[in-house]
Amino acid sequence: MNRPLPTYWPAQLLLGWLNLVLTAPSIYLYLGLPLVMRQHGWSGTAIGLFQLAGIPAVLKFALAMPVDRWPLGRAGYRNWATVLLLGYAMPILALAAQDIHGLNHWGLFALALAASLMGTWADIPVNALAIQYLPESERIRSGAVRAAATSLGAIVGGGVMLVVQARAGWEWPFRILAGGLLSGICLLLVHPFAAARRAPDNLVAVSTRIGIKQWITYFSATEHRAWIPLLLLYFPFIGATWVYLKPLLLDQGMTAENVAWVAGVAGGMVGAVASLIGGYVTKRHGVRAALPACALFNLATVVALAAAVAGHVPHSTLIAATMAIAVAMGAAAGLLFGLMMYHTRSGMTALDYGIQSSLFALTRMVLPMLAGLLLDRLGYLGMLGGIAAGLLGVLMLTLQYLRAAPLGRPSTGPLG
Repeated sequence: MNRPLPTYWPAQLLLGWLNLVLTAPSIYLYLGLPLVMRQHGWSGTAIGLFQLAGIPAVLKFALAMPVDRWPLGRAGYRNWATVLLLGYAMPILALAAQDIHGLNHWGLFALALAASLMGTWADIPVNALAIQYLPESERIRSGAVRAAATSLGAIVGGGVMLVVQARAGWEWPFRILAGGLLSGICLLLVHPFAAARRAPDNLVAVSTRIGIKQWITYFSATEHRAWIPLLLLYFPFIGATWVYLKPLLLDQGMTAENVAWVAGVAGGMVGAVASLIGGYVTKRHGVRAALPACALFNLATVVALAAAVAGHVPHSTLIAATMAIAVAMGAAAGLLFGLMMYHTRSGMTALDYGIQSSLFALTRMVLPMLAGLLLDRLGYLGMLGGIAAGLLGVLMLTLQYLRAAPLGRPSTGPLG
């Protein structure tokens, strides 16, 4: 019998905090730091090439294998998370020790690449721990908490740390971000994750055989083959809309500071709240209702934004459209993160989470690039029209997935 639901909230909040402190440094490095680089004379090409330090995000499927293959003791995922979070804090502290005026481009790139590698790797055992420790009834809520934490991490890394840097100097954002990681380690060590529900003993032997064959066999299961197209496409279209929303608002005549407050801070807060509310609604009404409803809402918000741009509406209307996009993005991310937790195999939780994360990261990187090409050729209306067409396809794909997917167990399955 499961423990009473409230007993899982401490674990949910801890896992949310871990996702926040994992997200904030990467957001600062790749979305906040370019502003600082520009202020110190970096060229646009150099700033663009610096983004390649984030490439480990698409390699989670490979980084996940040792986590399952070589568990570090009885509380394997917790111990892996502790070691990798410490490894993540080291290059962040090394960046704090540098002088931006004397640091060459390659030195900064190398430290950012090391931070990206360790942060990407640490994300795997943290979320595998959530899958292992939480019962299935808590997974949708966990996805919502994770999405909310990611939104808050974007506010911290993309907004608050820039203010800290401007007022306190180069080193202080890195010190604060590293302190967040170290606090996560301390909380992991005092929480009783070691007493998590243990896998059957016969699964220990499975972990010693994890390799390329297990990567390939993930795609052989019928439910996984049905799920993967949705995993690839459900979020990236609304995510690409958010990427270009700040330039759109700027080109519509809003000041840079107002754009930062509207899309950076207010939008992040709205996305975080939408993630939590979306998780609550999904638990009440089920994934079969939430998936198509969220897909339809995503489509409606992009169409509304396109209509606002075409109609040359006042800034107040554009702000309302921005908040609607933030709601759509937060709800979609929470729903998708929750469903990813169901599509893992016993004894290979980290590996299967890593495979899904790699696929998710790949399309999340590619779709904004394609949207940018549409923007350059057809303008904002052409780009939004292309995104809307993609979201219509996602809605059709969602309905097809729900017709083909198994129902799951009556009370705990993802589609039950």
